[in-house]
Amino acid sequence: MNIGFFRYDYYLIVDLEATCCNTFSIPHKETETIEIGAVIVESVGLEIIDEFTVFIKPIRHPKLTDFCTELTTIKQTDLEDAPTFPQAVGTFKRWFEQYENSVFCSWGDYDKNQLERESKYHKIPYPMGEEHFNLKKQFSLALRTKKHYGMAKALMTVGLSLDGTHHRGIDDARNLAKLMPFIIGRKRIPKLGS
Repeated sequence: MNIGFFRYDYYLIVDLEATCCNTFSIPHKETETIEIGAVIVESVGLEIIDEFTVFIKPIRHPKLTDFCTELTTIKQTDLEDAPTFPQAVGTFKRWFEQYENSVFCSWGDYDKNQLERESKYHKIPYPMGEEHFNLKKQFSLALRTKKHYGMAKALMTVGLSLDGTHHRGIDDARNLAKLMPFIIGRKRIPKLGS
């Protein structure tokens, strides 16, 4: 168990959705965030106390692929009047900074790396603090396995349902919040096969 979790008053759980394709028409290093979904979970009761979601207009590859729309359910029309990445990140940062002593958490390192890469591309400061908790890794540690689970499989492993739409940032952030009691050791993860 990572005792670092207990130093914080709030967990900022973030899930990004980004442009994607299944034909290599968008290079991996050029994918762009199209949704930031986030929840603030207070560390005492592990309840969601606030939520944030915003669509973001992509500029490098502005037209969504059919694959991306099918995967995320985000449509081109959702992005037409959306803010750009720098604008959206500014709004996001102002929102989460009201929760002092919070820590950035996400399922894996993808969201952290995506925010770093896009911030660099747009020449804006990386918006998050230095510390990041990889919830996927922490879940594996709590389960005492080297195997890494996808979020849906992790929920199933602890007997929880996946609510909302998978691969929508805000819904995935809410689902990740449900795993926090297991990740930080407040609830025991059922033994596999029991």
